[in-house]
Amino acid sequence: MKRLVYYIALPFIYLISLCPFWLLYGISNFMFIVLYYVIGYRKKIIYTNLRNSFPEKPEKEIRCICKTYFRYLCDLILETFKTLTISRKKALEHCYMTEETVSVFNNYYEQNKSAIIVLGHLGNWEWAGNSFALQCKHHLNIIYHPLENIYFNTLIVKIRTRFGNGLIAMKDTFRQMTKNKNECTATAFIADQTPPPENAHWTNFLNQDTPVFKGTELMAARFNYPVIYINVIRIKRGYYKIQVEDVIDDPSKTHSGYISEWHTKKLEELIKQQPETWLWSHRRWKHSRSTQILR
Repeated sequence: MKRLVYYIALPFIYLISLCPFWLLYGISNFMFIVLYYVIGYRKKIIYTNLRNSFPEKPEKEIRCICKTYFRYLCDLILETFKTLTISRKKALEHCYMTEETVSVFNNYYEQNKSAIIVLGHLGNWEWAGNSFALQCKHHLNIIYHPLENIYFNTLIVKIRTRFGNGLIAMKDTFRQMTKNKNECTATAFIADQTPPPENAHWTNFLNQDTPVFKGTELMAARFNYPVIYINVIRIKRGYYKIQVEDVIDDPSKTHSGYISEWHTKKLEELIKQQPETWLWSHRRWKHSRSTQILR
């Protein structure tokens, strides 16, 4: 059944990918109406996440962010499909790294230093990975969690590796980073996913107890690579810029928990600046710290 759905959907995905941007966003507008008004995709989860994250905001503003998020989510999905056929020139027109950001990575490359990149599901993280491959000298490896549907997972792999990036399954992170330690690489961690609560670093994120993956911190401590936080900023519809927000140059000088707190608080600051571009439909707070304490 999964195979059948994939092969039915694939031609339509490629047709969408081939659309010019004006038509792509016209389709997105229609998709928004269906998703928001007809299906109501995860609307309760999105609203609850927003209300708990911004208790100080009035109801009208929360509903406005919710609606704007749905519009952005439709854009994001179709922009991701666009990656299948977009040219290198167009890719960099629509998502580029600032000169200062490229300079930061080039300086590490000239010193033959590998780096760890950390970011959240904020802005178009899919386009960001491809822009890195087109502008920077490090070979980028992206840590990802493979999809259960092997057919759609193949599609995601194609999208993320089209311009030369590598992918590392989350469970293989340490082994692959050890294997690559003699190469000059950048390894990207999207660090706002939900980890098993018993092995997580717990903190307060957007006014809620939140488990955080320790992977970024553990790999930084193990390899002592500089940790670079990047932000994918939406300039306007269909256009983004990528910039470095902060750097930990020597992780060996940090104490346990510092890096996890650092990148979580950094993400929180950035979400508050552009709340509609974060992945609110994700069930980020499905675990409770009190449950872990009782265990």
